[in-house]
Amino acid sequence: MSIRGLIAALAAVVAVMAAPVSASASGGGVAHHRATPIQHVVVIFDENVSFDHYFGTYPFATNPAGEPQFHAAPGTPSVNGLTAALLTANTNLANPFRFDRSEPITCDQNHDYTPEQQSMNSGLMDKFVQFDGDAYTPPPMGSTRPCRTTDVMGYYDGNTVTALWNYAQHYALEDESFGTTFGPSTPGAINLISGQTHGATPANQSGDTSMGTMYGDPDPRFDDCSSGSTVAMHGTNIGDLLNRAGLTWGWFEAGFTPSSHKAGKAVCDTAHKNIGGALITDYEPHHEPFQYYRSTANPHHLPPTSTAMIGHTDRANHQYDLTSFWAAADHGNLPAVSFLKARASQDGHPDNSDPLDEQHWLVQTINRLERLPSWRSTAIVIAWDDSDGWYDHVMPPIVSQSNDPATDALTGPGHCGTAAPGAFQSRCGYGPRLPLLVVSPWARRNSVDSQVTDQTSIIRFVEDNWGLGRIGNQSFDAKAGPLNGMFEFNGHPHTQRLILNPITGEVVHH
Repeated sequence: MSIRGLIAALAAVVAVMAAPVSASASGGGVAHHRATPIQHVVVIFDENVSFDHYFGTYPFATNPAGEPQFHAAPGTPSVNGLTAALLTANTNLANPFRFDRSEPITCDQNHDYTPEQQSMNSGLMDKFVQFDGDAYTPPPMGSTRPCRTTDVMGYYDGNTVTALWNYAQHYALEDESFGTTFGPSTPGAINLISGQTHGATPANQSGDTSMGTMYGDPDPRFDDCSSGSTVAMHGTNIGDLLNRAGLTWGWFEAGFTPSSHKAGKAVCDTAHKNIGGALITDYEPHHEPFQYYRSTANPHHLPPTSTAMIGHTDRANHQYDLTSFWAAADHGNLPAVSFLKARASQDGHPDNSDPLDEQHWLVQTINRLERLPSWRSTAIVIAWDDSDGWYDHVMPPIVSQSNDPATDALTGPGHCGTAAPGAFQSRCGYGPRLPLLVVSPWARRNSVDSQVTDQTSIIRFVEDNWGLGRIGNQSFDAKAGPLNGMFEFNGHPHTQRLILNPITGEVVHH
C-alpha cells in the first residue's frame, strides 16, 4: 500500500471509531461518541468455572469415538494450561483428570471466600482437595454418580465444551483473567457491575458480610423473590453511570417474570429440567446484582411499559426477563449495554446445571445475535462469576490485600497480606483464574491474550468506550487491565458469521 493509501485507510478507521452511536443504542435520540466501533456490548455471565476446568488442555482434545471432535487449526496459539508435569505429578492429593462428555453433571465444589484462599496455600496451589473438594450426599441433581473430594481436580476438554473451544478458535480467548476477589457468585456479580463489594448492610446478623464487605451469597434486599439473609449495597454501579450518560442498558435474566403475585409481591417459581431430568427453579435472586442497589432495583419484577422503553428508565428500571432482550433486539432496539443471564438449569453452575445445558443456551444466544443487523457493531463478552473452587494451577496476582481475622487465610490465619491504611477489608484479590472470551466481528482471530484482567475489566471497557469515567470509592475498575488486546480495531470487521450446533458445539457454517 502506498503512503497516501495508508493515510487514507487510517483516516477511515479514525472516522469509524469517532462516529456517534445510533439513536437505538444511545437512548432518547442523544448522540454519544465512542472510542471504538462497538455500539453494543452484550455480557453473557455464566456460572462457576475455573480456566483449567474448561481450557486446561486447549487446544488439544482427546477426541474419543462417538463424541464431537475438535481439531485445532494450524497456528493455534497455546495457553497457560495443564502441562505434562501438572497432569501426572501434581502436588495436590490427586492429579487432574478428564471428565468425559457422558458425565456432565458434577457436584458443586466449596468455593467460599476463605477456603479458596486456603486451597492456594500461599501460592503453592496444592490444597484444593482438602479445602475446595466436596463430597455431597446425595449425588447432584439429575445424577446417580457419587461425589468425591478429588473431583475438584477434574476438567473438560473440547469434546464436551466444544462450542467454547470453537469460539476461542475463531475469536479471542484470555488466559490471564481473574475473579476480582475470592468467593462465590454474589461477590463476582457485584464486582462485575461495580467493582466494589464494600458498602454492604445486612438485614440481620449474617456470615455473608464482615467489616461492611460482602463476601458470601446473601440474597438482594430489593427483590420480592429473595429469601433468607438479605443485603443492601450502597454506592455506585455501572448502571448509574450509564443512566447519567443517557445510554440504554439492562440486566436480562431468565425467570425474572413472576409466575404469580401473593400479597402484592412477586413469586418466582417457574422451573425447567436440566439434562439429568431434575426440575430446577429458573430464577436465582443472588445472581441478579442490580437488585442489591436501590437505585437500579425492580423489587416487584414489573415489566417494561412497552417494547420501545426496554433499555430506558421506566417502571422496570432496567431489570428484565430475558424475553425482553429479544423483544428489543427483534425491534431494532438493542441496548448499548446488556447483561444476559440464563435460567438456572442452563447457567453452567455445577449441581443444578452442566456444560452441555450451558452450551445449548450459549450457542442459541450467540447464533441469534450474529444474525442481527447490529452484529457488525456488537461485542459479546463471555465471562463467569466464580471458579466454583475447581482446580486451577495459576496463582493470581494479589492487587488488593486484606487482613480480616474473620475471613482471610491466603498466607495464614487472618492474612492475605496487609491492607493499606484506609483500604476496605475482606476484598482479597485477585481471586481464581477464570475463562474470558470476546466474540465479535472486531475480535482478534484465533488469538490468546495474556494481559492480566479481571471481572471489572468488562465495565472498564464500557466506561472507556463511552467516556463514562470511573466508579470511584476504591472500585477495582481503576486498576483493571483493559480488554483491548482481544480486539483489532485497526482495519475492517470480519462480518462472516460463525454458526454452531447447540447440541454438539460443532461448526455448522462459517
